[in-house]
Amino acid sequence: MNTSIKFGSIHLIVLSLLIHLGAVAQKESTYLQQLGLKDSLYSKTLSETRTIYVQLPSGYNPENQREYPVVYLLDGEVLLPALSSVYENYYGGFMPEMILIGISNDHDRTKNLTPTTITTKYGMPFKEENGEAATFAQFLKEELIPFVENKYRATSYRTLVGHSYGGLFVCHELINDPKLFANYLAIDPSLDWDDQQLLKQAQKPLQVELEGKALFISMSGQLHMQDPTITIDNLMQDTSDFTLFSRSIVQFSNLLKEKGKGLKSYWKFYPNDIHGTVPLPSMLDGMLALFHWYQMEQTDKFNSPATPKDELYAIVKYRAKKLETHFGYPVPPYPEDLMNMSGYMNLDMGQPDKAKMFFELATEYYPTSGNAFDSLADYYESQKDYTNALKAVSKAYALSGSNYHKERMEAFGKKK
Repeated sequence: MNTSIKFGSIHLIVLSLLIHLGAVAQKESTYLQQLGLKDSLYSKTLSETRTIYVQLPSGYNPENQREYPVVYLLDGEVLLPALSSVYENYYGGFMPEMILIGISNDHDRTKNLTPTTITTKYGMPFKEENGEAATFAQFLKEELIPFVENKYRATSYRTLVGHSYGGLFVCHELINDPKLFANYLAIDPSLDWDDQQLLKQAQKPLQVELEGKALFISMSGQLHMQDPTITIDNLMQDTSDFTLFSRSIVQFSNLLKEKGKGLKSYWKFYPNDIHGTVPLPSMLDGMLALFHWYQMEQTDKFNSPATPKDELYAIVKYRAKKLETHFGYPVPPYPEDLMNMSGYMNLDMGQPDKAKMFFELATEYYPTSGNAFDSLADYYESQKDYTNALKAVSKAYALSGSNYHKERMEAFGKKK
């Protein structure tokens, strides 16, 4: 069913392939935006109730069969707004629709996110509880992730994001349990912890296979708190404690590029940001880098009336195979809205064969969508093929049960 205005200009197809234009009705609210549904679970591992904040995709429907990848964000009570802003601006064309899980670390943060126990730090007594990252990792693996995947329509394709001690935890997970997540985003990670303990661990031959995994590490511009002459160019020549934090990040990144067999590794320096401001730009660049493979290809071909139908079909099938390779399970290559729009636009351009192809592909990749079959019925109606139009809309009615589709069935039945 064409629920939108038919578009005369082919230029709109580029926009629709770069931006997910699915219009979702907004419920009336006192607020401009509501962010992060609060949820919780009791953890036997941690002996406490742990709060999480759940941000669902706009089209999320617990009743249908569609499932979504998940991003697990440490310090979610602080960082979820930044991640949500990045996601809302780039999902669809640059990254998949995903469920965002903000994990609260508002207490026992140092204890939960650091991998080894210390009593002094930079020569000073360190009295905070620390060193139980392995226990927190057990909570993620055995309790939180199963909780999310049982309660929400979540897949096993996961991304882990953390800042500072959270970034340290992200790197710890990559080295010690890389099967749990596909992507790792470590923002200005505290890799100086315990005299670079994790760096020393990574210097040994890695006992894990990182094929297909991706890591993005960022570093803020705070290289030396007291000496402004220290720059990214001479950082590694300094041996003072003041640069150990930054040097550890550079060393860890370089080491993984050398030893991380199969790992796709990214590193970026933000000279104009400090430790507290670097999360937002890191999330933007990091998520785009980690999901660079998701970005739509050859959109100019869709925009050109001269592109042969077979070439367009090959592009769609290539993308479907590419996404399945990365996710590990089949997913539709494009949102249903975009396939439908491509079909209607080709009808408007007088290219019915291409239109039929897009409508049929929509029914192939969205076989439970009444709207997809109703749009195919529109194609057959435009060709005055009322027999097949009736078959298509009958399928739509079987899926939707809507009176609209029933009325169309009756109308086509009279025209046969």
